[in-house]
Amino acid sequence: MKKISLWMASAILSLGIVSCGGGSGESTDGQDSVAVESPAVEETTVNVNLETSVVGWKGTMMGMYSHSGTVKLTNGTVTMAGNAISGGSFTVDLSTIAPTDSNYSKDNTKEKLVGHLGSPDFFDVANTPLATFEITGSDESGNVMGNLTVRGKTNPETVTGVMFDEATGTITGTLVFNRQNYGVAYKSTMKDMVLSDDIELKITLVKA
Repeated sequence: MKKISLWMASAILSLGIVSCGGGSGESTDGQDSVAVESPAVEETTVNVNLETSVVGWKGTMMGMYSHSGTVKLTNGTVTMAGNAISGGSFTVDLSTIAPTDSNYSKDNTKEKLVGHLGSPDFFDVANTPLATFEITGSDESGNVMGNLTVRGKTNPETVTGVMFDEATGTITGTLVFNRQNYGVAYKSTMKDMVLSDDIELKITLVKA
């Protein structure tokens, strides 16, 4: 794995990148140069592989131990404008929450955690089973900006630390969001205080 700029990552996800150029230059006969307007950059959209793409999650209790797991994607696309990620989106199904850690006991099982995360205390899966991230753009530092929607609430968020695996054509990144901004909270204030407000998402998108 290596860290790269988003334009390099986009080139791997894309089936073809269209580059364009233009500008102005000095004439050889001493006359003023004439500016040439660059043509519009063509956008290319590709799908992600829903079988191999995944979003991992992690939540910490009292800063001492954590629970982690995965959720599956239901759809996903990435749009490129020239060499930069300009749009796209992906949606995850919160009813597919699957713990992968080992911090459980006879009284506190994985099944109990899944039930609690799906309850109105947290993601209210019965009423809002889907969470989405709509990409609005990217920058030269390897960050992807967009709007995250959870439980019907939408806020701007940023995916950081974009990495590219050349062997598999996979792009990964990390999104950390404050659950309180989305109404993901215990009804009891005292119980809510034992859980960190930050939820970490590890996003893995693989080109279809």
